[in-house]
Amino acid sequence: MKQTDIQELIDAKLKSLANCIAEDEAKKIFTVFDIPVVKEQRETDLPRILDACKKTGFPVVLKGIGKTILHKTESGLVRVGLNTEEQVIDAVKEMKDSAQETIDAFLIQPVISGKREFVAGMFKDPQFGPVIVFGLGGIYTEALKDIVFKIAPLNDADMEDMFEQISSKKLLNAFRGEKAVNKQTLKKILKGLSDMSIAYPNIKEMDINPLIIQPDGSPVAVDGLIVLEEIRKKKHKVCDIDLNVLGSCFYPKSIVFIGASATPGKWGHMLLTNTLSRDYKGEVYFVNPKGGKIIGRHVYKSVMEIEADIELAVVTIPANKVIDLIPDLKKKHVKGILLITSGFREVGAAGIILEEQLVRAAHDAGILILGPNTMGICNPHMDFYCCAAHAYPLPGSTALVCQSGNMGIQLLAFAEQQDIGIRAFSGSGNEAMATIEDYMEAFEIDDLTRTVVLYIESVKDGSRFFKSAARVSRQKPVVVLKGGKTKTGEKAASSHTGAMASDIKVFDAACRQSGIIQVNQPIELLDLSAVFSSLPLPRGNRVAIMTLGGGWGVITADLCAEQGLEVPELSQDIIKRLNKILPSFWSHANPVDIVGESDPDIPRTCMEEMLKWDGCDALIHLGIHGKRVHANNMIDSVCKADPDFDKALAQSIKNDLLQVEDAYTKHVIKLTQKYGKPILGVSLLTDEISRTLYRLDGYEYKSVFFPSPERAVKALWGMCRYNDWRCANLQP
Repeated sequence: MKQTDIQELIDAKLKSLANCIAEDEAKKIFTVFDIPVVKEQRETDLPRILDACKKTGFPVVLKGIGKTILHKTESGLVRVGLNTEEQVIDAVKEMKDSAQETIDAFLIQPVISGKREFVAGMFKDPQFGPVIVFGLGGIYTEALKDIVFKIAPLNDADMEDMFEQISSKKLLNAFRGEKAVNKQTLKKILKGLSDMSIAYPNIKEMDINPLIIQPDGSPVAVDGLIVLEEIRKKKHKVCDIDLNVLGSCFYPKSIVFIGASATPGKWGHMLLTNTLSRDYKGEVYFVNPKGGKIIGRHVYKSVMEIEADIELAVVTIPANKVIDLIPDLKKKHVKGILLITSGFREVGAAGIILEEQLVRAAHDAGILILGPNTMGICNPHMDFYCCAAHAYPLPGSTALVCQSGNMGIQLLAFAEQQDIGIRAFSGSGNEAMATIEDYMEAFEIDDLTRTVVLYIESVKDGSRFFKSAARVSRQKPVVVLKGGKTKTGEKAASSHTGAMASDIKVFDAACRQSGIIQVNQPIELLDLSAVFSSLPLPRGNRVAIMTLGGGWGVITADLCAEQGLEVPELSQDIIKRLNKILPSFWSHANPVDIVGESDPDIPRTCMEEMLKWDGCDALIHLGIHGKRVHANNMIDSVCKADPDFDKALAQSIKNDLLQVEDAYTKHVIKLTQKYGKPILGVSLLTDEISRTLYRLDGYEYKSVFFPSPERAVKALWGMCRYNDWRCANLQP
């Protein structure tokens, strides 16, 4: 069989309204793609069946097949280990009686010995396209669901990761007297499925179950199924957008607020006052049919009254009136509309029609819409804050896009509080024109962006999202929090493989494969943005831990182990060097307990010695930063208990403690720069002036501190995960 023959077979099956290719034909197709299959013979009448059994040699496997039979085992149409002609005759009769007229023929196969069974297959996901499946097979496939997904096409790193991800990966090694699995053959099988899924779009599902591992470690497919479908026309995006125009919306030289309001609390008032409360340097115009003045500024009755051209229109008027603005906005050479207004797709069928009409009109006019139903945008690098969040984070390198307004407000406020710099922010709203994929690609080519952070509830084009994320991840980290993960979309499936599909599992697989770092909590988005924007990537996953007190060190070591981070034993050399610094009763192990010494030079010196150690790739230090807060509380207690205590002395002590802590944070920055290893801190206590990031002029890196070991370890895990992906996927 040739590849051209395969397409002819598929076309013939679909023309005859058959939606599947039976086992024997499926395995012939598999062999074209170098997938090893069991030898077999197809027969219809009993004498030829018996003759085939003799040639094969007892014991044999007998299977009843037919164009409408998908699951032979469940239908009682598989007999394994038939040892005599009489057993074969009885089995043929029983199968024919039970299956009535559905059996077209019988397959005769040798019994393949092997203690290990896997499953390999493919199903077509409506968002992400062909998904390749590998995992524990046989009767345990759907019961245990020890499987892993990857989006086609596969590369070598993808297949290695599949082997690493399954819980039963030990079965790939030598097992109970049988040799280790031939992984190169396994890769050929997975690559073959991947190549078939790309070459033949009419294939909906493929199933190889079981894939038996023979005693010599060689895999062989003893069963197979291919399910077909007519190719569905994919709904394409209404229009492609110019990424440079999208970028320019964050740098408008002039803005018009259409729907400007004098009423505090209304969007038409909130956005313009937020924008003007900062040091935005562009021209600002107000439009409202009533005219007059708002906050002491002239209000135009229409856009056409404004003499100058305008770059960005911020629109808050009712949904059904927005489309009428397009002709005038085109005449004023408006590049983009920040459409705050709701009442479009999110309200149902009528809103969908209204949104689609607006998009066509805007596209024809050469205008880009951000939104609708968005909370706004901001760009701290030009002090431009046109959004519902009255939060003003520092300019930074983290680009933030949220499909939820409330999430955006929370994250911007936290970024401001913790001194985490933001490159730009957008609430993406309904994404009528500018989608999450467009934002990703715009920030990909933006030199100021070092990290892309996304809160996502859904994606419009899964395939593009996957490809864009994989490309962006090669240059800069992409961090994602997915909303709605508990709701899975079960799909009607004809194969074991397809039956295991679910929306969230495929999304998770796409993220892992494309290098996206997924998190589970909103705070983790900015924790990771803090470390990615402030620290060098670790070269490996070996962690040195330095702690002021043993308990935290033990907890942190446990957390590292849970996240797959290694806490290596200290070398004799590093122990000797630390012996010169610490008292004799220090832990002599990693974690290094510096036993509560009050000399501020001790943690600094110990930290540098540990960073010199080539056995660690990153360092977590706990309890040194934040001692100031503990001491301040103690001083306050003394002052309350002793009215005669010298208040000036108390304040002087507090000032000295603050200077010591400041010197410590600066020292950490210098060591990070010197050794090129990430250093993550955990504060003993925090107060109103404590922050996540601390800066030092002239240095690329920053000091990073978290309030708990859990957050520090999870942030370091994200860095290691990203570094591992880059190393695996950037190899020539």
